[in-house]
Amino acid sequence: MEFNLLIAALTALIPLILGFIWYNPKVFGTAWMNACGFTADDLKGGNMALIFIVSYVFSFMLAIMVNILVIHQFGFFSTLMSDPDLMVEGTETYQYAQDFMNKYGTNFRTFKHGVFHGALTGIFFVLPVLGTNALFERKGIKYILVNVGYWTVCLALMGGVISQFA
Repeated sequence: MEFNLLIAALTALIPLILGFIWYNPKVFGTAWMNACGFTADDLKGGNMALIFIVSYVFSFMLAIMVNILVIHQFGFFSTLMSDPDLMVEGTETYQYAQDFMNKYGTNFRTFKHGVFHGALTGIFFVLPVLGTNALFERKGIKYILVNVGYWTVCLALMGGVISQFA
């Protein structure tokens, strides 16, 4: 099973694109600024090129991890990866892996399935992490809902694209 670098690179654009929409003042941007205690002037300046480049790098890292979360066949290969015969044609392990992939390699590889796992990741991973931070930072529920909502939708879309096309 191979990792699709191109799909991961394209999928890493989803958080940037969705962020432009989600955090637009006409969508949730004003609610987010209010929840953070920011004004429009507070957000002016900064090295936006650096912010977007680093954000893309983080999104790419996330896309790599989403592959493991939504493509179940990675779990199969992780159990065999220490076997030196896994990639040696003609060996029993190699043939076992090939037979497995021929029979089950496309199972659960749909956009819908990826969306499901991406959304679960948002709810059961992002919510506890961001929610805990927000509590200690004394942020309100609106802050939590805007940010967790964004990441849940992001991960759902990323999971869908990766599951369908990777």
